[in-house]
Amino acid sequence: MKQISTLLAIILLMMLPAVMTRSVEVQNNSVQLVQTSEPTGWFYNITKEKGARPASLPFSFICNGQHSSEWLAGCEFSRSAKQLDNSRHEITLVYSDKLTGLTLRCVAVEYLDFPTVEWTLHFRNEGTADTPILENIQPLDLNFARQADAKDEFLLHHARGSVSGPNDYEPFSKPLPPETKCQFDALNGKPSWGEWPYYNLEWGSGGAIIAIGWPGSWSSRFTRNAGTQLHIQAGQQKTHFRLHPQEEVRSPLIVVQRYEGDWLAGQNIWRRWMWAHIIPRPGGKMLQPMTGGFDGYYFPDLQITEKGEKQAIDRYAEERLLPDCWWVDAGWFQMTDAKGVSSFWNAGTWDIETKRLPDGLRPVFDHAKSKGIGKGILWFEPERVAPGRWLSEQHPEWLSGREGQYKLLNLGNPEAWDWVTNMVDKTLKDAGITIYREDFNFGPLDCWTYNEPEDRQGINEIKHVTGHLAFWKELLKRDPNRMIDTCASGGHRLDIETLRLSVPLWRSDCSWDPIGMQCITYGLSLWVPYQGTGVVSDDPYVMRSDMTPFFLMSWDMNRKDIDFDRLRKLMAEWHKISKYYKGDFYPLSAYSLSNTAWMAWQYNCPEDNAGMVQVFRRADSPYISAQFVLKGLDASAEYRVVNAGTGSSSVYTGKKLMGEGFTASIKAMPGATTYIYTKRQAAKPR
Repeated sequence: MKQISTLLAIILLMMLPAVMTRSVEVQNNSVQLVQTSEPTGWFYNITKEKGARPASLPFSFICNGQHSSEWLAGCEFSRSAKQLDNSRHEITLVYSDKLTGLTLRCVAVEYLDFPTVEWTLHFRNEGTADTPILENIQPLDLNFARQADAKDEFLLHHARGSVSGPNDYEPFSKPLPPETKCQFDALNGKPSWGEWPYYNLEWGSGGAIIAIGWPGSWSSRFTRNAGTQLHIQAGQQKTHFRLHPQEEVRSPLIVVQRYEGDWLAGQNIWRRWMWAHIIPRPGGKMLQPMTGGFDGYYFPDLQITEKGEKQAIDRYAEERLLPDCWWVDAGWFQMTDAKGVSSFWNAGTWDIETKRLPDGLRPVFDHAKSKGIGKGILWFEPERVAPGRWLSEQHPEWLSGREGQYKLLNLGNPEAWDWVTNMVDKTLKDAGITIYREDFNFGPLDCWTYNEPEDRQGINEIKHVTGHLAFWKELLKRDPNRMIDTCASGGHRLDIETLRLSVPLWRSDCSWDPIGMQCITYGLSLWVPYQGTGVVSDDPYVMRSDMTPFFLMSWDMNRKDIDFDRLRKLMAEWHKISKYYKGDFYPLSAYSLSNTAWMAWQYNCPEDNAGMVQVFRRADSPYISAQFVLKGLDASAEYRVVNAGTGSSSVYTGKKLMGEGFTASIKAMPGATTYIYTKRQAAKPR
């Protein structure tokens, strides 16, 4: 039975480019999108037949010791399809077992403007008794095949997750020759801590991008046989449970996106899909680059006061460096424990600290608005609860975990869910704040598994994960102009389900290190188009290393040694280049943490006939110049290339820029510069 599944899945997946990639064309390594309204694709085609051929489905599980390909064959089956909007088509498969009452619902969405399909499994007990054991649920269970005579092997492009170091999101390329096996596992229940839940599998003249959407503990496995096939499985790390009557759970989301061309073409199709369908749109508008302002004087003590915040806001205004939003991090709530220790680690009492903020938070953010700062952002960490705090004392039934340690606010508990949703919503509205910043500074896996019954393994995690996603959705529903910043120790919760609802304004707890910032931008920009970090220095090399779509100004505005004229010039440079972050991303150099290296990348916006290049010379590089070949340009056109810092410019043909490239010269050690290029006209005949 599994062999039939393997062969059919291979055949159908290899049909995917023909069916779906008509919406994407790659010309001169530049991605061009072509709209199509045809409501058919790979998932639609494999589910057209009556019964949806259980052996061909791209997922699997075990029910009562029986493989899903056999168990589903004995179920009643129904299929429905509907158009969600101009860009999406939904297919729902329902399998019902009348004997046990267990129902499987698979909901898939095919995108009509991108070669992309996603799906999620939902299991529900419609009966009056517990179901048999469900286990080893793999929402992704699929085979890929390469041509037997092809020279190119499977090549897996993947990345490191966030480890709060300069190598966060470091890209890797791993060949998968015959009889290769590799496995990746999220650490301690946080989806991008240590490992990265995204993959680009390249083979032949194209490939596929695969993403796992699960803000919890996931696992993926890549198994190459002795021939031409590669077997991929992915899902929650541990599932072994019964469902109680009327109980329903879901699986991780799976996304598969097919592409043709090289792997970077695939990454840029992904980036465009992210912009079009994933990155949140507060108020229904495309998210724009933003600056934040932060009082660097109190960092890291986090003892904010109303007076101190207002003074910092006034200093930003005086220096004509007004940000788009004012950022208040940990330090606003009651942090002092019974021993008199004041620390943001003492989370769990979410009353405002009135000794330092006697009138609450509203005066701070009203003052910011009076100076022209339109938005506010406020830090919370609602899931982690320290011993001795209000939640620990008043509602221990809402918490899970071991005594004497941090506990987890159980968002699968309806009462806890109601309380935290109302508390966060009210705090934000009372202060006039539109950006909710959520941190998460411990691993929840032990809290989920502690005292979990043998026949309910994985249930606590599922209930918490689905509760957390529902919590965020409710916050956004209550205020459509609201944004969510996912921090989670700086990048530990960046799976695709999380990024549907939030953006990482603080992408890594590795901060202030220019080499680390360069390398983090290089790796993360392949996957996450909108991201942010902060800067505490006025040094041009450091500031340019930190420039991202969200740019947090974190200076101590009372310092006497800051060159504010230089800061204004550098911020003006950021404003010039920030509109290009929406473009296709191309690394122009090798990834390197070496202090002797040069690093460079390009953001290309073919719709605007423009783009920009950021170039960095590290401190120990002996070379004063380097040559960089650009991507995605019009070979027949001329481009003016302007140094954003000095204003000097040169004119090149697109052919030369994509062939020989252009020379960047940097005398400073270390040094950085940014180039903006614009298309002028068709090149003159020579």
